[in-house]
Amino acid sequence: MAEIKAIISDFDGTLVDTFEANFLAYKQAFAEIGYTLTRETYRACFGLRYDKFIEQIGLEKNDETRKVRDLKALYYPLHFEHLKVNKTLVEFIRAFHADGGQTAIASTARRENLMAALKCIGAEDLFDVILCGEMVEKGKPNPEIYLKALELLQVDTNEALCFEDTEIGIEAAKAAGVPVIKIDKSFYED
Repeated sequence: MAEIKAIISDFDGTLVDTFEANFLAYKQAFAEIGYTLTRETYRACFGLRYDKFIEQIGLEKNDETRKVRDLKALYYPLHFEHLKVNKTLVEFIRAFHADGGQTAIASTARRENLMAALKCIGAEDLFDVILCGEMVEKGKPNPEIYLKALELLQVDTNEALCFEDTEIGIEAAKAAGVPVIKIDKSFYED
């Protein structure tokens, strides 16, 4: 068995439970174009890239939905009190990184939003590589983001370990050939 040289983690729902903060920011942004986003609708789309999210809820890609994306970025930090950090995973990654291991984030999130949340939780310097949704052509479950992370970290699939919370993320990691550990709500307990 090869030595693990790199950890690649998803962000939303894996490293930080961002559901409530994201939902409230999107709800506020969609309200400005006259669309009511329900918690149930958002839950069904959580983890999708924005273009697929818009498609899933039946809206057209146009100037209004592009406006929602920008408004969401503006409102998101206003709801950071709802972020729930996966302290267990953050401390594991921190220790791994301090011991010389490489670390990466592979997230469908928009870079602006991800970096704001990382700064809020004090983890902006914890990762060697940060890949976001706009940095790849195809979103999860396509393995592109994980393959790109492996390339940037210069490690083989058997030298990396992924952490994911959604089925589409797990499917992406597995399709890239990287072992994956599923994160669930029990990881958020103190």
